[in-house]
Amino acid sequence: MKKCILVVCVVLCARCATSTESAQTTFALQPGDLLFQDLDAGPLCDAIETVTQGVDGAKFSHVGMVSQANGVSVTIIEAVGAGVVETPLEEFLARSADADGTSKVLVGRVEGEQRKRVPRAIDIARSFLGRPYDSVFAMDNSAFYCSELLYESFRIANHGAPVFDLAPMTFKDPATRETFPAWSSYYADLGAPIPEGAPGLNPGGMSCAPFVRIVHAYGAPAGWTGSAAP
Repeated sequence: MKKCILVVCVVLCARCATSTESAQTTFALQPGDLLFQDLDAGPLCDAIETVTQGVDGAKFSHVGMVSQANGVSVTIIEAVGAGVVETPLEEFLARSADADGTSKVLVGRVEGEQRKRVPRAIDIARSFLGRPYDSVFAMDNSAFYCSELLYESFRIANHGAPVFDLAPMTFKDPATRETFPAWSSYYADLGAPIPEGAPGLNPGGMSCAPFVRIVHAYGAPAGWTGSAAP
């Protein structure tokens, strides 16, 4: 059973640790697969993972979508600090490692009625290549953060109707109800207000969508108590 806490924060994609994970695996990714990642990138990722929980307790701070999987090369379309880019799978997996040295990534496959949206969603996501990263995490501008890129791609593919759910974002420590110092500093540096309560979404919430099934684990994200269903 999928167990989720739908407390929403957003993702800052930063420089991350290197893993020994290789793309060579018996598991075959398919275009449209969602790669949910537990990054180890400092206090912002730590803050995100403190207030968000994904499928079966997993802690995620990033997500990308397989844009190409042709048996020769696999690429992931994602929104990172450099903007919307396509990234080789090996590079994507090398950003985090669990205790066994494997990438802390779970693969979610879009199924059911939403499966037919996948080809169009990939095309739409590719049309956003080169767009800037959404550093303020707003849903009403032309930039994208990681979850927002996939939200918009599937929404447009579904004739403008949302596929993934939005919820109020929070930047507060659930233990103290005070804004995390890392987020206070981050928004102070931007000269922008913290969008507490504004609509948004995060990788953890996306992993809990009823039409997303976890089909593979490269490694074990923090908190994950589940198993991948082939």
